[in-house]
Amino acid sequence: MSASDPPPPAEPGAGLPTVAPQLRALRHRTAMTLETAARAANLSPAHLSRLETGHRHPSLPVLLTLARIYGTTVSELLGETVTERDAVVRAAHAEPTHAGGWTYWQAGAPARGMQALRVHVPHGTQGDIVRVHPGEEWLYVLKGRLRLRLGDTAHLLDAGDSAHFDSLTPHRLAAADRAGCDLLFVHTLLQSPSTALCLGPLTGDTP
Repeated sequence: MSASDPPPPAEPGAGLPTVAPQLRALRHRTAMTLETAARAANLSPAHLSRLETGHRHPSLPVLLTLARIYGTTVSELLGETVTERDAVVRAAHAEPTHAGGWTYWQAGAPARGMQALRVHVPHGTQGDIVRVHPGEEWLYVLKGRLRLRLGDTAHLLDAGDSAHFDSLTPHRLAAADRAGCDLLFVHTLLQSPSTALCLGPLTGDTP
């Protein structure tokens, strides 16, 4: 344990989410201190500590950030284990995960060079979060309408529309309708602990 790490909670409780110990274990596996990992994720050390001890729940963008920083996948962060890397993902076996108001389902196998998700974006959640990171993203609107801002350009995507862009372009996603929107979302996973997803306006201890 690094001298800069806070001690684990004395009574974590039975409800401690799997993601909390996974976050801590994966950070230690990459030999990163709490301060270094927090700085790479654009979080405060206090906020990352709360995620690692189960006192806060990470949003989907934060999970994507930490997966890239630790050179892993969201599936591993969530503690999911797959005995075989099957090419087929059955809808009946896909369990929804909730993060930051979004609901998403794994739509691809783990430990691949890309991660595929089916995502429901509710209206009014995370619309002010700007993402910037190495790689590429592709999304396809299944239902509803999506507001997509790429750099200084705003787009309104209807069902059936898609977008494919360089993730170094600052981008922001938000549902245009109160019913939310459903997406297919694919992004590259750059397996490097030095690769970070920069989120704004996340500063200080704001989740």
